[in-house]
Amino acid sequence: MQLEVANDRWVTVHYRLFDSSGEAVENGEREITYLHGGYGDVFEPIERALAGQAAGFETSLYLEPEQTFGDYDPGLVRLAPRESLPEKLEEGMGFEGVPGEAPDGRIWIVTDIAGNQVVLDGNHPLAGMALRFELKIVEVSEADEDEIAEYRARGDAEA
Repeated sequence: MQLEVANDRWVTVHYRLFDSSGEAVENGEREITYLHGGYGDVFEPIERALAGQAAGFETSLYLEPEQTFGDYDPGLVRLAPRESLPEKLEEGMGFEGVPGEAPDGRIWIVTDIAGNQVVLDGNHPLAGMALRFELKIVEVSEADEDEIAEYRARGDAEA
């Protein structure tokens, strides 16, 4: 008998991600293995949809921005002086923190370079987008006590 997805079990999922117009957001199929049970490694609606299912289960979920990466926040766009950033700079590069501000753990992406000013965006690249996830469970396995304890120690678990 196959194991079903339940709290404190490892779940390996293949997924594809699409925007609201049906365009692929990422090329090809991706894989994630996560510990099921509210540890924050996958979005809550995905955990709910997979709970009680076994390897081979497939589903498609449409999630709104508030269920994934949140709404786009214009307040997370900053201008930084060009000289405060590395010499070799190009659009798409990411930095932890904005020069002159206290670190917040956020990755800031260079979205524009205009003369001596650089535009940094702290929003997730998929913020504000409704997304469709095509999911397939490929494996469910038991986690051992040490693995579960490690995840609980992170403080993310709802347990």
